[in-house]
Amino acid sequence: MSLTRSQQQQLLQVARDSIAYGLKHGQALPLNSKEYAPELQVLRATFVTLEIKHQLRGCIGMLEAVRPLVIDIAENAFAAAFRDPRFPPVSEQEFHAPLDIHLSILSPAEVMSFYSEEDLIRQLRPGIDGLIMQEGSKRGTFLPSVWESLSEPDDFLQHLKQKTGLAKEYWSDSLKISRYECEYISESDDV
Repeated sequence: MSLTRSQQQQLLQVARDSIAYGLKHGQALPLNSKEYAPELQVLRATFVTLEIKHQLRGCIGMLEAVRPLVIDIAENAFAAAFRDPRFPPVSEQEFHAPLDIHLSILSPAEVMSFYSEEDLIRQLRPGIDGLIMQEGSKRGTFLPSVWESLSEPDDFLQHLKQKTGLAKEYWSDSLKISRYECEYISESDDV
């Protein structure tokens, strides 16, 4: 699903407005999804990433589509700004720093089929695939944008294992891997 430039701008504005609303009211911007174009009402999973001077400042998202796209963006923008446990809440000063907002709209995840770690690595598509790794109750994901810093499939997989809470050399036949793609929307695309 490709959104028009106008719809992308609308989602970026919703994300920014939700953070501004959060600074004043301590909650995400309340929205009625029915007031938006049908493309923005579709159930979609998203991540919202915040950066200041190219440094991560927050990232929160959902792997399953449970809310309309525009609502998911508003909720995840608020959560990335105020509920990412790795960072203190975004301050008014940081909001005007400027705070760069990046949106990732996920395609539905597809379970991958592989017979070994080497087979899995051969199937990975650098720069395209986001991965969800699950082993028992442990689960982790890397968005496709992580390929920018981990460009080798072997490195990408080893680091995802660590993020999931597994050892780098861990392997099991019960390991479940799903892949997805993302449509990226960024304020820096305007430049």
